[in-house]
Amino acid sequence: MTLLEFLARGAGAIAAYAAVGVILMIVGFYVIDWATPGRLSEIIRTERNPNATLLTTSALAAVGLIVAASIWAAGGRLAEGLAATAVFGLVGIVVQTVAMLVFDRIVGISVRDLIKEKELQPGSRLLAVTHLAIGVITAVAVI
Repeated sequence: MTLLEFLARGAGAIAAYAAVGVILMIVGFYVIDWATPGRLSEIIRTERNPNATLLTTSALAAVGLIVAASIWAAGGRLAEGLAATAVFGLVGIVVQTVAMLVFDRIVGISVRDLIKEKELQPGSRLLAVTHLAIGVITAVAVI
């Protein structure tokens, strides 16, 4: 394989993984949007709500961890890696959503209520760490 072929193959793989990662983050964003009152993009952009921002960024960072672990675990097998990234990323999003619902029902920390608050709340920090922990757990399980 020539250097040019190697670089072209690598660039194509990066573009493919990046596309899957971006799609997963968009899906994750809209799942959070579904779980919150109002339009999440407006709440973050216009209202500058720190709770919505923290919960969203932590969830997307967790998806990024899962994507990175899926790429690592693929060991250069592009088709398998892309499929695993898509499936494991979706599983991570589902688990994060279930965790939010469980916290709401069992612990009494409601994402809907947190998003209504104008100042950063302790419950947002707890759910943000939960998102990241789920991302790390899922990522390690992938590896």
